[in-house]
Amino acid sequence: MSNQPQHTRFYRDKVNGKFMGVCSGIADYTGIDVLWVRIGFLVLACSMGWPFLIYFALGFLADKKPPSLYADRDEQKFWQGVRQSPARTAREVRSTFRDIDRRLAEVEQFYVSGNPRLSAEIEKLR
Repeated sequence: MSNQPQHTRFYRDKVNGKFMGVCSGIADYTGIDVLWVRIGFLVLACSMGWPFLIYFALGFLADKKPPSLYADRDEQKFWQGVRQSPARTAREVRSTFRDIDRRLAEVEQFYVSGNPRLSAEIEKLR
């Protein structure tokens, strides 16, 4: 296994966490606000009791979140989207590349139509 952090893996977030970083890690993993995760945990824990066991198990077994997991906030949102719906994220990436390809074709058409010599050179390459 490489030393590169895996973006689709669950990590405890000790930096933003209050106790062991489990609720903060769940919030980071799912993209749900940490306040709602903590409230949900408290409601479950007070009504059932067993969520405390799961909390401590995750607290001891899960790895700490690497400090360089995300380069910026946009990258964090992207990976949260991947974890929530990989198929939707793949469609969005394909759509973005199609849009870039379309715009590049428009730029190429603009420059080639005004330059017959460039147009001939491109035709030779095809």
